[in-house]
Amino acid sequence: MTDQRRVPCGIAIPQAFVDEPVDMSLIGRFCEGAESLGYESLWVQEQFIGKTNSLEPINLLSYVSALTTRIRLGTAVIVVTTRNPVRLAKSFGTLDHLSNGRLIAGVALGGRPSQYPLLGAPAERRVRHFIESLEVIKALWEQPTVTYDGEFWKLDGESMEPKPVQKPHPPIWFGGRNPDGLRRAVRYGNGWMGAGSSTTEQFKEHARTIRESLDSSGRDPSSFDVSKRVYVAIDDDEARAERRLREWFGQHYGNADLGSAVSIWGSVSKCVDGLMEVVAGGGEMLMLNQVFDHMEHLERLSSEVIPRLTPR
Repeated sequence: MTDQRRVPCGIAIPQAFVDEPVDMSLIGRFCEGAESLGYESLWVQEQFIGKTNSLEPINLLSYVSALTTRIRLGTAVIVVTTRNPVRLAKSFGTLDHLSNGRLIAGVALGGRPSQYPLLGAPAERRVRHFIESLEVIKALWEQPTVTYDGEFWKLDGESMEPKPVQKPHPPIWFGGRNPDGLRRAVRYGNGWMGAGSSTTEQFKEHARTIRESLDSSGRDPSSFDVSKRVYVAIDDDEARAERRLREWFGQHYGNADLGSAVSIWGSVSKCVDGLMEVVAGGGEMLMLNQVFDHMEHLERLSSEVIPRLTPR
């Protein structure tokens, strides 16, 4: 059980293997270790196209659900506009059953429309497509039969069983950073996770928009979770840590400078200070993302960093 005096922390499952084969043994040991160490949640992301060995997220979480019993399982994020919402509702609902109600369904509009034709997704009216897809998914989860007359999706008395374990449905968290997207998160979602590709200062601005939207809508802030993915590397040799981060970002995202711009690295104290700045900026939960030395980071973050993170 998470110590309420500490900031709840999830951690990213080793999923993107740069210049190395997929290591299922590592994934298994890591996920079992994360649960035993008391992490709040395990997370995956989505990348269909790219040179990195990267596993499909929902299938991976289905595998992890059988290795764990308590830790929550989240997607950060599934690009809904590239998925059929009926199939996605079924996949998410099945995963909620496989995990006995531990799913956090992280979703987003997506930021690479040039790849959408490869996945059968629309190149235009993406926001309309996204909203309709969410409405269809929620309806299939909540209603005995669904009739829906949208621009993209039309259902005539369709049913989907079983309903998810979590009622009325698994929590839906949004990604995204566009102001309109942040407001959509408050309107349609149960939480929001700041992108790992955003800096701490950018996150603070985005979190402020979220809070303003919660206030203007009259929504109870306690009903909405605010979190951030944070790339982190513990190493007293700061130059070495930054070099390794830049190498990984350069190969995985094609942008080495991004690693320096958005990551937190260095000694334990420096990592604590950097993470506490995110907390002070509105991060109620942190999703820690290590990209190398996975087992060492799993243990050191748990024993040396997380105990020093306190809620604002």
